Amino acid sequence: MIAMAVAMGVGRFVYTPILPGMMQQLGLSAADAGLIASANYLGYLVGAILAAGGWAEGHERHIMLAGLGASALLAGAMGLADSLALFLAVRFLAGLASAFVMVFLASIVFSHLANARRSDLQALHFGGVGLGIASSSALMLFLIAAGTDWRGGWFGAAAISAAGFVAVAWLVDRGPFVVGHPRREPKLPDSWALRKVILAYGLFGLGYIVTATFLVAIVREGDGGRQFEAVVWLATGLAGFPSVFLWNRVANRIGLPSAYVLACIVEAAGVTASVATGGLAGPLVGGILLGATFIAATSLGLRLAQLMAPLSARRALALMTAAFGVGQIAGPVLAGVVAQWSGSFFLPSLGAAAALLASAAIVWSAERTAST
Repeated sequence: MIAMAVAMGVGRFVYTPILPGMMQQLGLSAADAGLIASANYLGYLVGAILAAGGWAEGHERHIMLAGLGASALLAGAMGLADSLALFLAVRFLAGLASAFVMVFLASIVFSHLANARRSDLQALHFGGVGLGIASSSALMLFLIAAGTDWRGGWFGAAAISAAGFVAVAWLVDRGPFVVGHPRREPKLPDSWALRKVILAYGLFGLGYIVTATFLVAIVREGDGGRQFEAVVWLATGLAGFPSVFLWNRVANRIGLPSAYVLACIVEAAGVTASVATGGLAGPLVGGILLGATFIAATSLGLRLAQLMAPLSARRALALMTAAFGVGQIAGPVLAGVVAQWSGSFFLPSLGAAAALLASAAIVWSAERTAST
């Protein structure tokens, strides 16, 4: 949970509350902001593809810790950078590091939970993303009160990440649970249902990331004030912390595919509300619904793929993460260009909501394919 908070909640998403200050003080355009975000997601995609290979067998813990340490160092490097080119390079490397943590940490945690027959505790693992978002929001509230600029945000994120790294290095004292010698996973099964789920996961990555990247900028666009910006992101993180547990209960009642479909629909409503509802209520509702769904839908999608490829779980996880990464790369770039052209984030947000609905429809179709 702590590692997910550092690598994902802080390492990937602290950019969201810091972004408005960077845009204002550095004169970055919406298109520039989208490029920086997409550089991070490109690194995430490259890392996920690299993690799909068999080269890491037996070294998962060391690679995960290296990625976690790099996340802390690269957060500090963002506070020292002073050009678009440096921002792009640092965020690319940060994305690479977060993908390694995501994939190899999951292989460690999930294997031990499965051996202990406590897979229900995966909810705590993914809850770390919400914990990290909430922590970064609390950090921003403190820095705003202290009158610190955007650089202070990155240095604070580096300090939080360094403390998390020490804790994880102590707590995660072994690699994945294996019986006998580590074995190389077989190829993924030839399944149309699995292909549909991978495609849907890519669309989900495109749909959620627009609001996850620009939500605080949307608040600033509506003159909500710096404190309210941090409050909206704090609400997003707090909603995210219990979301996996709650949506797992929903999945137990209505089935895993149906729960994923419902989560995407709810999130699409939140994305739309963030720009379509006037005043301060829209971004706040959008943030709460985003937090309440995006981490859980990420988890539900990965579980779907694991069920469809039980003998090649890590390969399925890596390919799902890669598809997710493709969507995340496209989302901020398209949203930034359209926002700069249209003068607001209204049209990009509607496009993101449409991508989420498309993801829901494809998974619904995949369930029908798998059952025939």
